[in-house]
Amino acid sequence: MEDRIATLVLDRPEKRNALDDRMAKFLFEHLNSLKDNADCKVLVLKAHGEAFCAGADLEYLQKLQSYSYEENLADSRALMSMFRLLHNFPKLTISQVEGPALAGGCGLAGLCDFCFATPASKFGYTEVKIGFIPAIVSVFLGPKIGDNLAKRMLLTGDVFSASQALEMGLVTEIVEAGAIEARVRGFAENLVKSTSAQSVELTKALLSDIKGKPLDEQLDMAAKANAMARGTEDCKRGISAFLNKEKINWN
Repeated sequence: MEDRIATLVLDRPEKRNALDDRMAKFLFEHLNSLKDNADCKVLVLKAHGEAFCAGADLEYLQKLQSYSYEENLADSRALMSMFRLLHNFPKLTISQVEGPALAGGCGLAGLCDFCFATPASKFGYTEVKIGFIPAIVSVFLGPKIGDNLAKRMLLTGDVFSASQALEMGLVTEIVEAGAIEARVRGFAENLVKSTSAQSVELTKALLSDIKGKPLDEQLDMAAKANAMARGTEDCKRGISAFLNKEKINWN
């Protein structure tokens, strides 16, 4: 943690940072410890090695084939809990993707609020090409890029370039490999200074809660969130600073 920016690093380069039970547990435990940490305002998810994350560890999946349905369900639910925690994470999240982000790795990258990639980065859900299914990640992909594009990714198993992923809305910005570290850091630092932590948390919660609800229910939830936000300390501080023509630093 530095300057209210926490960094989580996927560190299995010899396995192309593939996901197994230990990696899922590592991510869940660290996300869980950071979500209520007032010192953390922005989370950056990155990786060591040539790949961001190659998806599920196939040797681990092969081992799971000998498990019972109940054992596999428990393992799947542990993975589900990690993805759900990242999706519902109350702080701002940024994925820094260098190299391939495939299957579950594409899920990790896309679940973050912002995704920065290099020109050589690749994105895809390749599960159907090995007889598997992109089950948990599919729940989150449609709302992010739309059903048609989600079907194209999930059902073809094709791998897409960074520029294609940018057009789809999966990637926020493409940055040259030598500059991505500094760009992500600068972007994160600006978010720390320019955004209210209370506002971000309330906005992210609202966006998550209204999904799939009927329009009238969405509007009612939005009105209630609006009314609640007016009483927060950050709102009072921000409006006072604006009216007094004072520059506010949310650091």
